[in-house]
Amino acid sequence: MEIKLVKWSDGLKDGLIRVCNNTDRTYLTGRLPYPYTAKDADAWLAMIAEREGRDSLFRAVLADGIVAGNITIEGKRDIYCKDVELGYIFDKDFCGKGIATEATRLMVKEAFEKLDVVKISSEVFAPNVASCRVLEKNGFELEGILRKGAYKNGTLYDLRRYGKLRE
Repeated sequence: MEIKLVKWSDGLKDGLIRVCNNTDRTYLTGRLPYPYTAKDADAWLAMIAEREGRDSLFRAVLADGIVAGNITIEGKRDIYCKDVELGYIFDKDFCGKGIATEATRLMVKEAFEKLDVVKISSEVFAPNVASCRVLEKNGFELEGILRKGAYKNGTLYDLRRYGKLRE
């Protein structure tokens, strides 16, 4: 399977909407609307157009030419400006096939090449073993556990904080 990262565009909007509506939301932030509409996609595409390449990267993940997911590197501000946050979501139909691992490898490489950062971080719900493995396979190290660091749907979760330094 060929995995490619491409900049988001209006032509990929239908794929974005499908991914956002067909992702497993168990361990996602609550800020992703559901159902995800064309209006939501338009607002997000406008936001990323302002930030793309300055302090952040936003990519569609294509698997054999089909939008399989979204992967982002988002810049931080102030004293945290040399650290960026990695996040991703995938269409459930594309999970378990190594796509997230390869997309993360490609995104980390691009971030270190294009952005003036020294570290990429990611926080993962502790029970999300698959996402932890994606990071570990890409050389991210567990830096600590934020005990009861997230609250979702009436449940407190520990968060696993991972980091990868520029080599």
